[in-house]
Formats: sequence, structure tokens, C-alpha cells
Amino acid sequence: MVEKDVFAMKSLSMRIKGELAFIRGNYAVLVLSWLIMDFAIEVPATYYALYVIGLGATETIVGIVGLCYFLALASMQFPGGYVADRFGRKWIICTMTFGVALSYLFYALAPSWHFILVGAMLAAIFNSTYQPALMAMIADSLPPDRRGTGFGIVSLISNISTTPAPIVAAYLCSTFGLMSGMRISYGLVVTLFLLAAILRTLYLKETVKVSEKPSLAELWRSYPTAVRESLTVFKRSSRSLTFLILAAVMCGFGSSAVFPYLPVYAVRELLIEEALWGLMLAAVPATTVALSIPVGRLMDKVGKKMPLAIACVLLAASMWLFADGGAPLVIVSLVLMGAGSVTIHTGLGSLIADLVPMRDRGKVNAFLNFSSLSFMALGNLVGGFLYEHLSPRLPFYLATLISLLAALLVALFVKEAEGVRDYVEHHSILQQ
Repeated sequence: MVEKDVFAMKSLSMRIKGELAFIRGNYAVLVLSWLIMDFAIEVPATYYALYVIGLGATETIVGIVGLCYFLALASMQFPGGYVADRFGRKWIICTMTFGVALSYLFYALAPSWHFILVGAMLAAIFNSTYQPALMAMIADSLPPDRRGTGFGIVSLISNISTTPAPIVAAYLCSTFGLMSGMRISYGLVVTLFLLAAILRTLYLKETVKVSEKPSLAELWRSYPTAVRESLTVFKRSSRSLTFLILAAVMCGFGSSAVFPYLPVYAVRELLIEEALWGLMLAAVPATTVALSIPVGRLMDKVGKKMPLAIACVLLAASMWLFADGGAPLVIVSLVLMGAGSVTIHTGLGSLIADLVPMRDRGKVNAFLNFSSLSFMALGNLVGGFLYEHLSPRLPFYLATLISLLAALLVALFVKEAEGVRDYVEHHSILQQ
């Protein structure tokens, strides 16, 4: 009996190792650095809007800061994607991660909300420049039959780190007060982001074969060419990719109209204490931790389309419950929000990797990011205006409607990819 148990344990261990054998190299480095950065940024995110309001802003100004942030985030997507495909992924990822880290000094030292605006725009520009390269490198590093699981593990690992972040934020703000606690939180962001940048610089390996020397100046010179080539790639892409991007843009708009105001609505409208809100918010990353691998494995077996459509419905339900369900249903709302978010993140990343050949991923991710971020900027502004001048509930109703429409688009017009070959191409490049 004991021998059978030992054999079963060994078999299970070998099976798990086989299933997760792709977690190595660049993918492992990116997951680890993502874990560090996600934990860091989620600590101050818990009370972000309350912090900015404490620096003299209004809800509309919070929306304007978000507008500027997302527009800046969108601004460098095209050259970032173009340069990532032309000059390689690593150098732009590493250089810009250092820039993002130092940008958060403006948050930590801000005497007024104006400094938050400056820091937000700088962080967004650096961040947006390397995001297409980051997503392209992840796709390059995953075998086609493990992309659902791979992107699911990205969500799992990052959310394992973010689960305690709201609790840490609640502790800091209850111990040192809201404003001092937030300054300490942003100091933590700077420190941990610099650590992640060092890890990426030391251990990432290039995934594409390039013959030209990378140049930051090329980011600016290549802007017209980058926009033109990204649009050309998008125009020749499949109908499914077009509707997938449209659905992603819609979800981004709806979510951005709501997310910045969750803590304000919870504290001021639902009368939830600040410390309790931090603890309740941990339900979002906790849910994503629980569902990341199961969702990824489900998508690898049954496809990405229907889980994506269902995720949009879950997101819509979470918005409606948060606005109309009252304080007792906030936890239910946050759980649904986590379930919808992790499924959308996993399905979107893996389905784009299936639909787009390796040579075009940087440019396609750039187009997707530019479109999503532009509408997220608008969503921040619209959400802030509706919240302050009409009704705090209106942004939630708007997000509910848009998420349901996105679900219909995915269900009716998006199709699964029929086949992929580029993982073999990727390995042949690395071996040259």
C-alpha cells in the first residue's frame, strides 16, 4: 500500500513537471519580474483616487489625470511595437523598465495633484514603449499548445503577489494615515521596480534575430513608418482579430470608467471603512489566483472564444452588483470582477498569439494597446464627469451595458485560430 502511494506521488510529480516544463528562460524571468512589479503597484492602487483627492483634486480631475495617463500610454504603442519587431525585444523592455521605476518618485514626493499628473505621463510613456515588446516576448516563449496555460500562469503568479497588496496598503494607511501611508507605498514601488529592471537586464535573452543596432532615437524617427506598418498588418488580419480587438477596446472603455472610482464609491457611498475596503479588495486577486491555471487549461482544451464571451458577462454582472447590490454584495461583485478579468486577460493574450504570426506580434499588440488605451483615456474622463456631475452610479451602468455588448461581439463574430507554427520558428532562431 505504501509503495503504491509512493508510486502515485512520483507519477503526479512527474506529470506536474511535464505540464509546467515550459516555465523556464525568458518566460520565467518575465513572470518573476511581473510578480515583483504587480505586488508593488497594487499597494498604492488600493487608495489611489483617495490619495489624489487628498492632494486637492476632484473626481473630475482624477478622470483628467487618467485621461492624460492613458493618452500618454497610447502615444508610444506604435513605435514601441515597430522597434520591438525590428531591433528586438530585450533592450527596449529593460531600458524602459528603469524609466517607469524612476517616474514613481513624482507620486511619492507629490505636494499636489499636479505632480501626480507629471509622474503619470512619464510612467505611461516609458511603460507604453515596452509593452508591445513584453507581450511579444511572452508569446515568442510559449509553445502553441501551452499558450492558454502560459498566459493563465502570468495571471496566477502576478495575482499571488497582488493578493496581499491591499492588506499591506490597509496596514500602512491605518498605521501612518492615508497620505503618509501612500507616500511609503510609492517609495516601495520605486524600489521594487528597480529590482525588476535589474533582473530583466541580467537574465533576459533576445528572441528575434536582428542585424541592426538598437537606437532610442529610432523610436521618434520611426513613428510615421510604425503607424503605417501597424495599420497595414491590422488591415490584412482576419475578421476574427478585428472583432476581438473591438471587444477588448469596449471592455477597456467600460472598465476604465469605473475602476478609478471603486474606492471612492465604496467609502463615500457604501460607507465602508477605508481599512475594511483594503481587506475586501483582496477578493479580486484571490479569485484570479484560484482561477488562473484552471481557466488557462480550460482554454487549451475547449478554445478561447466562449470563455471570453462568458467573462464579459461576468464583468457586466460585477459592475451592476457593485452599484446596486449594496455593501453586503460587494464581495460577490469583487469575486466576479476577478473571475472576468483573469479570463479576459488569459483568453485575449493567448488568442492573439494564435491568430497573429510571430513577425507581426509587436505591431498587432501595438495597435491593440493604442486602441484600448485611447478609449480607456476617454473612459476615465467620462466616468469622472458622470460620477461628479450626474450620479455616482452612472459609470457602473455604462460599464455593464458595454461589457454585455462586448460579450455579444465575441460570441457572434470571433472564431478560433486553425493552426500555428511559429513556436518552431522561434526555437530555430534561438539555436542559430
